[in-house]
Amino acid sequence: IQSIEIGSNIPMADAGMKSIDGKSVTLSKATTKQGLLVMFSCNTCPFVIKSEARTKEVIDYATRHNIGMVIINSNAAQRGKEDSYNAMSAYAKKQGYKVPYVVDDKSKVADAFGATRTPEVFLFDGNGKLVYKGAMEDNPSNPAESKEMFLKVAIDNMLAGKPANPNSTKSIGCTIKRM
Repeated sequence: IQSIEIGSNIPMADAGMKSIDGKSVTLSKATTKQGLLVMFSCNTCPFVIKSEARTKEVIDYATRHNIGMVIINSNAAQRGKEDSYNAMSAYAKKQGYKVPYVVDDKSKVADAFGATRTPEVFLFDGNGKLVYKGAMEDNPSNPAESKEMFLKVAIDNMLAGKPANPNSTKSIGCTIKRM
């Protein structure tokens, strides 16, 4: 699977995805004048679990800077079990998610993005252009020891009108469980 290139438009921006609050969410509607942060995640991956505190920080940071955010669960192959809609709902409640957590039916959105891992992030500017993709930080296996916060720097640069540096990092985590 080939990841979308920096400068790409938001893939499948108008595809409706069911959020844990029962509403249909589209990436275009979630985008603000400041931009959109898309995070591919799930309930079970050890890297997602190790990054729970960082994910909360990122949600708060994006929200404070009026950047829209959607967390997408594309684990279609585990939909019957740990990544079921009800399990997602319980997980999001436990994590205190204040942004939509949605189901990517048959991993179609992940395929369009070329997303392969959880967690994996894609940051788009207010014009819907991709400015950063990859990992949130340099040490996802032990977030407490991270020295570089790639995503935070990318957000700060985007808001200052500067290019993200780096604009792409290798995302490390569990593979998205496709059908």
